[in-house]
Amino acid sequence: MIQLSDKIQKLETSATLAMAAKSRELKAEGKDIIGLSLGEPDFNTPDFIKDAAIQAINDNYNSYSPVDGYEDLKKAVQKKFKRDNNLEYNLNQIIVSTGAKQSLYNVASVVLNPGDEVILPCPYWVSYSDIIKLNGGVPVEVQTDIDQDFKMTPEQLKSAITSKTKMLWYSSPCNPSGSVYTKEELKALAKVLKDYPDVIVVSDEIYEHINFGEERFSIAELPDMYDRTVTVNGVSKAFAMTGWRIGYIGAPEKIANACKKLQGQVTSGANCIAQRAVITALEAPLDKIQFMVDKFKSRRKLILDLIESIPGFECNEPKGAFYVFPNVSSFFGKTYGGKKIDNATDFSMFLLEVANVATVTGEAFGNPDCIRISYAASEANIEEAMERIKKSLS
Repeated sequence: MIQLSDKIQKLETSATLAMAAKSRELKAEGKDIIGLSLGEPDFNTPDFIKDAAIQAINDNYNSYSPVDGYEDLKKAVQKKFKRDNNLEYNLNQIIVSTGAKQSLYNVASVVLNPGDEVILPCPYWVSYSDIIKLNGGVPVEVQTDIDQDFKMTPEQLKSAITSKTKMLWYSSPCNPSGSVYTKEELKALAKVLKDYPDVIVVSDEIYEHINFGEERFSIAELPDMYDRTVTVNGVSKAFAMTGWRIGYIGAPEKIANACKKLQGQVTSGANCIAQRAVITALEAPLDKIQFMVDKFKSRRKLILDLIESIPGFECNEPKGAFYVFPNVSSFFGKTYGGKKIDNATDFSMFLLEVANVATVTGEAFGNPDCIRISYAASEANIEEAMERIKKSLS
């Protein structure tokens, strides 16, 4: 009999991918499902980036790429960090990977030992917890709520730190809440961390350009934080390049070198054609992608207005990304068709089966009272989906 490893048997399936698979299954059965579950822009990759990929093919880029990325791509990343984040990294501090998810996995793998604790402000991106567990770490969840805009306070951070704390992971703008930490809020968290110099911070900034007016600020800009912060980014979200699978980090050289060593034994260098296209993406003026950000902003207003008309939904105003994260706990305990809704997972399945709208349970993000709804969809689909939800809940 085949025996799988304990760690893979304990691993949870990604809730976002599971819901997407369930949606496809129902569509194949002929059901009209509106998918608002995946964190994927519904735009095509801009033509100027596609043209760069075609040129790379014609230029015969088809060999193994360097483990840590092409040097000219790393130079483009270096310039991007300086331009957008006021961060100066040398090329040895930059590692290009097969998506920001691999970047995160690399960092966890080279830093964590069994029993090390990682502080996760809730809600957090669905894969953080399991990436940490796979690498022997212990997620320490810090609960936040709508009243604090789903952002961890300095007092909460201090209370969560123990002698076993190794890292703090967070995203800003946040997936799933859309919350953005301000410069002053990050300074306040850094003030707490000053007393704990061995705690490493992972700042996931994959949504930085999908920002609706908040000042962009990276915690690594603070002098006391630069040498202990890993800044994670990529091109999936802002450039509509999810399938191209390119992410990168700027990190202390010791961590970067370790990630390169690990990657050399796992995947080697990232896709050569995608890397060439990303050079063009990162070197382009940001106004080349502003049309997508503007569209997300108008969709945010639309979906918030529609949610406001649904009794029982409580929602904050996200300042970035393309999600809303409403509290739906007022529906818990209710019954429909003989099935009782006990939690957010039951609620999201109710919406899928009754309203034919795919969302994601907040339990996957560390918050059992909420669901995540993506508005990376057409306005027509958003309107129809929210009308279906409102009708089914009535």
